[in-house]
Amino acid sequence: MKLLLLFALVALSQCHVHRVSLKKMKSLRQTLKEHGLLDRYLKQHPYNLATKYFPSDTSAEPLQNYMDNEYYGTISIGTPGQEFTVIFDTGSSNLWVPSVYCSSMACSNHNRFNPAESSTYVGTNESVDIVYGTGSMTGVLGYDTVTVASIEVVNQIFGLTETEPGDFFYYSPFDGILGLAFPSIASSGATPVFDNMMSEGLVAKDLFSVYLSRDGQSGSFVLFGAIDPYYTTNGISWIPLSAETYWQITMDSVTIGGETAACPSGCQAIVDTGTSLLAVPSTALNNILSVLGASSNGEVSCSAVSSLPDIVFNINGEAFPVPASAYVIQSEGTCILGLQGMNLPSQSGELWILGDVFIREYYVIFNRANNMVGLSPLS
Repeated sequence: MKLLLLFALVALSQCHVHRVSLKKMKSLRQTLKEHGLLDRYLKQHPYNLATKYFPSDTSAEPLQNYMDNEYYGTISIGTPGQEFTVIFDTGSSNLWVPSVYCSSMACSNHNRFNPAESSTYVGTNESVDIVYGTGSMTGVLGYDTVTVASIEVVNQIFGLTETEPGDFFYYSPFDGILGLAFPSIASSGATPVFDNMMSEGLVAKDLFSVYLSRDGQSGSFVLFGAIDPYYTTNGISWIPLSAETYWQITMDSVTIGGETAACPSGCQAIVDTGTSLLAVPSTALNNILSVLGASSNGEVSCSAVSSLPDIVFNINGEAFPVPASAYVIQSEGTCILGLQGMNLPSQSGELWILGDVFIREYYVIFNRANNMVGLSPLS
């Protein structure tokens, strides 16, 4: 077995594959809290996760979705390359970064793209507007070479911000967003970065995979064009997509302690690297809080965490458990469930979001060739 794994790893190193290391950094929530701005921010910017998945004509992309995100990677845009820290987000499809056109305070504290310093930039007159709830990011669309790991995607369309909402974004640890969902949800008809990688034959296989480390460990990555066999020794469960918009799948049920706690007749779920928590329909959340003995705000006794049962997601006839060590977030002596209530109806029933709390327990493969999600339990 070890010899086969060695051969597979050698083959992987020689393939046309590309790995982007993800850094685990301080979240925006932590930064705002340290500056005494968190309470004010939350009052002025009510959390509405639904706008990410049911956007208006201006393509909503609420910044709050990224409040607790801690995994960021580096890309470059232009010739020569200008570097940006971005969230690799399977829950959206557009690429955008701050630009020198932006005079907002928020842009002044981030890397800004300068078209004049790129010999390959091609501008357009087309505008882009991404709504954040109480303000919006506005900008223009342009084309340039985008480099992800060692992949050069020429003539990639992307958004250059001209305004960014509020002074809070000033503290954000990331510059922009690189969306990895399907073209059907891209604003302004933009072709997503990974779609261009596939159409130009820049990846060995039409898939990418994600590993998110636990507890501040290093080693998180997005791997384009391949599956790393080191992370699949426990086998891969393949789940067909139920929609080719987000990475959406059908769940059979959610059980706790062997009893159905939610989704009794099946429901939908989106596997989203750009959402840090588990987003749960409000009625289901209330039942889960009750079963786990949590308060109405999701708080549990830290001394009881070790005895809490797994939350088990039953998908495509298989069980995918998430232990309490993963779904309870401990901070400053307080233990809170990493679940966020919301209501996102879909044509096929209730909609859940399986964010980083879930993804950290599995090596996740996003397969565009067969429109499937692969899950391999991590040891």
